[in-house]
Amino acid sequence: MNVKSRAKVGAAFGAAALGLGILATPASADPNPTTDYRQLAGVGSDTTQYAVNGLGDAVTNANGKIIASWNAVGTATIKTKATGCVISRPNGSSAGINALNADITAGTNCIDFARSSRGPADTSTQDLTFIPFAKDGVTYATDLGSSLPTNLTKAQLAAIYTCTSTEFPSAQPLLPQSGSGTRSFWLSAIGITEAQVGACVNQSVQEHDGVAIANGSQLMPYSIAQWIAQGKGIADVPNRRGESRLRSINGLAPTTGTGTATALNANFAADFLRDVYNVVPTAKITGATANPVLVETFVGSTSKVCAAGSTISTYGFGTVTNCGSTAVKAER
Repeated sequence: MNVKSRAKVGAAFGAAALGLGILATPASADPNPTTDYRQLAGVGSDTTQYAVNGLGDAVTNANGKIIASWNAVGTATIKTKATGCVISRPNGSSAGINALNADITAGTNCIDFARSSRGPADTSTQDLTFIPFAKDGVTYATDLGSSLPTNLTKAQLAAIYTCTSTEFPSAQPLLPQSGSGTRSFWLSAIGITEAQVGACVNQSVQEHDGVAIANGSQLMPYSIAQWIAQGKGIADVPNRRGESRLRSINGLAPTTGTGTATALNANFAADFLRDVYNVVPTAKITGATANPVLVETFVGSTSKVCAAGSTISTYGFGTVTNCGSTAVKAER
């Protein structure tokens, strides 16, 4: 039996042993029906899309469900409001934030918030407020039958992604698409810049899609929360893990527990843990121009999102002590 066949058998056995459901078909990517516009429209991050979709079902007020969240991938365009508001679908944190900025400039009010798995990239203005709501981590994933180690150091990962590794010269690193918050976070975490990414890196894969790992020499960054959620059999979360397995960094495991009790390891390598955010226009959460629904939903430790901790943890994320904080402001 070859390595790939052994991996497939192992993956099937592992899923059964863990008691993790595998979805047969992908879930709907957007509000269902798509004319269910609700009160706030959000776009952006692949990493947090399922958690925010879950919050869309859990978070309500007197007028019903509040959040309509549009996934990173799907139809080329989306319609976010009942009147007008047909826009190109933003794929990733930066794309979502850029779309929110463009909406603010145009004054069209088609986007109310952007999902982001990264912090600010430009603090030249305070036009946007990055509101944390959960904790995630990013590690590397490999094929179940990989020839690569199940533990690498930060320095070893940097060498692999700059294509200068002498320890693992046959490694084939994968990197998420441009605009991905996980991409920018991963490069920062391993200590390299975009300009230092080597020519051996495949930079065209969709983030958190383990099926992209096609052989035992490949590795890719993967959201720990996404990997956990994809393996739970949650109705609205398609399992994109393929035969991928999360690996350790600096000798620290990315998860704790097993089966349905698998959770983010809060003591994972510090450089590889991150807050994730909902990004809102600063002008719409302060003063006379504040949107009361936006405020009640996202702002403060008692906000509706922060009060939905059980929903957030269902999707693999950890808690943050600064949930709902409005301290972080930026341009993008």
